[in-house]
Amino acid sequence: MAERAAIILAAGQGTRMRSPLPKVLHKVGARTLLDRAIDVAEALGCARIVVVAGTHSPAVAEHARKRLGDNGVAIQDPPLGTGHAVRAAESLLADFDGDVVITTADAPLLDAETIAPLFEARSEADLTLLGFDAADPTPYGRLIFGAGGVLQRIVEAKDANPDELKVKVCNSGVLAAPAPLLFKLLRELKNDNAKGEYYLTDVVGIARDRRFEVRAVLAPEQKVLGVNSQVELAGAEGLFQAARRRALLEGGVAMPAPDTVMLSWDTEIAPGVTVEPYVVFGPGVTVEAGAQVRAFSHLEGAVVREGAIVGPYARLRPGADIGRGAHVGNFCEVKNVKMGEGAKVNHLSYVGDGSIGARTNIGAGTIFCNYDGFSKFETHVGEDAFIGSDSALVAPVKVGDRAYVATGSVITEDVAEDALAIARQRQVEKPGWAMRFRASKGKKP
Repeated sequence: MAERAAIILAAGQGTRMRSPLPKVLHKVGARTLLDRAIDVAEALGCARIVVVAGTHSPAVAEHARKRLGDNGVAIQDPPLGTGHAVRAAESLLADFDGDVVITTADAPLLDAETIAPLFEARSEADLTLLGFDAADPTPYGRLIFGAGGVLQRIVEAKDANPDELKVKVCNSGVLAAPAPLLFKLLRELKNDNAKGEYYLTDVVGIARDRRFEVRAVLAPEQKVLGVNSQVELAGAEGLFQAARRRALLEGGVAMPAPDTVMLSWDTEIAPGVTVEPYVVFGPGVTVEAGAQVRAFSHLEGAVVREGAIVGPYARLRPGADIGRGAHVGNFCEVKNVKMGEGAKVNHLSYVGDGSIGARTNIGAGTIFCNYDGFSKFETHVGEDAFIGSDSALVAPVKVGDRAYVATGSVITEDVAEDALAIARQRQVEKPGWAMRFRASKGKKP
């Protein structure tokens, strides 16, 4: 198998998004469109990946550079069409003689399984491209076939004649060819078209004129749909969510109202988990078998161990590790805390930065005071401990195994094992004070 490389086109203006954020940095499944395209190239086994960005979107180049390094970014300047954009990557692949696949960064549902047949078809053709039957072909370039189904050329919609506009088999923009042949064909491109640009699609006609074999592989339209507006982005998100929910349901995850559950690209939920309505999974969440995620909870960067219960109305932030059989209840927030087996944080509490030992109970309204305005500090509560309601544990502090903290305490010092810590003033009662106070305000006793 020939070595593979990928050129990802990400230099479009994206003006129809009507957003200061570059189009390819918008997200589907909590993953940027650009990262999704890079993921696909990696899944295809591409040894070299080059993202072509424009000078108008330095954030795109910087994003790609952080992931791929300097040799993974080419700049198209000025923007003169898709063929010109591919040529911007030529110098970075000058020493590469394997197969190159050209993809776009704005097709978020395109996956490696859809593209892979292009490489397989390369055994019988010099150049292969991905097409699809369009329900509405109006905006797309048309694939024009000759006798015997031979692909002759691609005609952009703005340059097509009435007969060509009737064709419904369209170009996805994904193409594969040996690197030396690809760049040789690109050097022959001309810009004598309605937009005065160098179209990548014209390499098909040039290849046929040079008697190179060109073949098309058809893919489902849904897989190759591009995103050019917020409406289309929302549509892609809906398709992604529907596919992920279905896969989880078929894998044994119980979701009574799946349409209300939002998933991320890397969400991992084991068979036997129950996910109640209106749960949001941000990136980096793993939920183990037998756990329950109850309604209206939000999880991100967290692990929920076997048999644990989260919610309803719970928030797990990055670093939350909810132990086997542990409980995080309503209106509780957990951030960067490891909870031991059977531990409970059930009501109206915030625990951030630290650990909670096995079987420990954190009472309602407890706060781990972890931030002094400049730095974060940790709170560690041992096993089988009990923290009374409305307590504040001021980090850095440790509460030992089997210790008790009395309700309403503000704990600023370590608590020893098996001890009771009381940190509150003694109650004082002043007889008749309320009656005298009302009288001073002109109120009747």
